[in-house]
Amino acid sequence: MPHPWKTDQWFTSPWNWEPEVRAQFAFPEKIEIHDVTLRDGEQQTGIILRRQEKVAIAQKLAEAGVHRIEAGMPAVSAEDEAAIKDIVALGLPSKIFAFARCMPQDVKLAKDCGVYGIITEIPASDHIIKNAYGKTLEWAIKASIETTLAAKEAGLYTVFFTIDSTRSEPDRLLDLIEKVATEGHMDALTVADSFGGCTPQAIGMFVRRYRQRFRQPLEIHCHEDFGLGVANTIAALAAGASVAHVTVTGTGERAGNVPLEDTVLALRCLYGVDTGIRTEKLYELSKLVQQLTGIAVPTNRPIVGDWLYHIESGIVAMFHRRCKHTEPLEYIPFLPELVGRPPVQVVLGKGSGIANIEEHLERRNLKASPEQTAEILSRVKRLSVEKKRLLTDQEFDEIVQQVMGQA
Repeated sequence: MPHPWKTDQWFTSPWNWEPEVRAQFAFPEKIEIHDVTLRDGEQQTGIILRRQEKVAIAQKLAEAGVHRIEAGMPAVSAEDEAAIKDIVALGLPSKIFAFARCMPQDVKLAKDCGVYGIITEIPASDHIIKNAYGKTLEWAIKASIETTLAAKEAGLYTVFFTIDSTRSEPDRLLDLIEKVATEGHMDALTVADSFGGCTPQAIGMFVRRYRQRFRQPLEIHCHEDFGLGVANTIAALAAGASVAHVTVTGTGERAGNVPLEDTVLALRCLYGVDTGIRTEKLYELSKLVQQLTGIAVPTNRPIVGDWLYHIESGIVAMFHRRCKHTEPLEYIPFLPELVGRPPVQVVLGKGSGIANIEEHLERRNLKASPEQTAEILSRVKRLSVEKKRLLTDQEFDEIVQQVMGQA
């Protein structure tokens, strides 16, 4: 009988379902995924997305079931503005948002693009307002109130986005938010861990404090500077936030934003939270973004790395041969088809063992004696060290020919 932690598609930890663990969660009934690849993702150094490329990515995001797409910031350039209009014109099922500074003229640009909603940004911490912007807290409050009221008047779903939220004093930030919520307007608030400096425990604390004071939904926007972006995002959702800001493959400034694929799959397989994202589209989506950005992810990147399901280790190849037809989840946490990946592949290299050789001989309908198999393995290891890489099929065939006199 299947369990939440072990289905026909994944096998994670039963510890995740212990009552003591589950009692800590306050996930909302519905979680929405807000993708910012086309805006914040493009801020990664060296990434330039042209108008039609943004449209292509938006289409793939919608195909994957992403609820909300931040199509760009119209104030950046005429081409960005045109791309947003093109995306809106597609009539995608995803809600389309524009990003804006806290300036009424930016609201007009967003409105003219025909978007559903607007993300209005303002610096939230005293130090960044003073040192980076050269402004005062009073300026930030005034600009926020004016801009959010303009967005409401324009009929836009208005998300108030507080830059550097997590490096401000929690209660001071809540007071700033209250001024905007009461004197201005916000349909939702985004808390931004702009420099990735928060812990999951602290994020959860703030979400709980926020929910005690405000009725508006809370959104979470994290960065990966300390590698905690996904953990922080899920901590916020588990405390009651209802929207997660993500990018495909974690593109974004510095260490990047929170990866869409990691977040969605962790929620589904580790927490039992189905966001409705079509996970079988994730690998294809990531390949498109890598192609159009020119940024390849590491081969061992979680979820979408190209070599994630390449088995070189001899002992794991043995597990594969013993379990692949009956219990494939004994040696992988989720099936590759769950995210639209190619099947598991046994490869040949320095770390290979007898099972790797047997797998490749079997594919060729060849049977070797134990002595021949051992000699083939010895030569595979030696050549792999010499070449400092995995072996190709042709190189393996040549070794087999040398040892067995046939290919």
